Amino acid sequence: MKTYLSKAILVGVLASGFSLNAMALDGGALYKNPAKGGCLACHGAEGKKPLMPTYPKLAGQNAGYIEQQMKDIKSGKRNNGMTAAMKGIMHMVNEEEIKAIADYLSKVK
Repeated sequence: MKTYLSKAILVGVLASGFSLNAMALDGGALYKNPAKGGCLACHGAEGKKPLMPTYPKLAGQNAGYIEQQMKDIKSGKRNNGMTAAMKGIMHMVNEEEIKAIADYLSKVK
């Protein structure tokens, strides 16, 4: 019974579009990791106090919005003066990491 239930839960999670890897990723650690772009260097320790007044505050933003902006910058779809610095580091994160970072930032109060 337990095995059947575990398989049913797994199938449900996968069918919902959730990635088990994305759920396991620590968005806060990724946000602070220099090897993944070191977001805190420009956006502040928790996304609350950006280095420059023209950089966005990310804490508490909608996760879907943050995720889409990061994807658009990475793909080049969003390409304005404020994205130039991020464009150079977006290659350091994949889609699951972007999702985890966006989820983390959306929960910062």
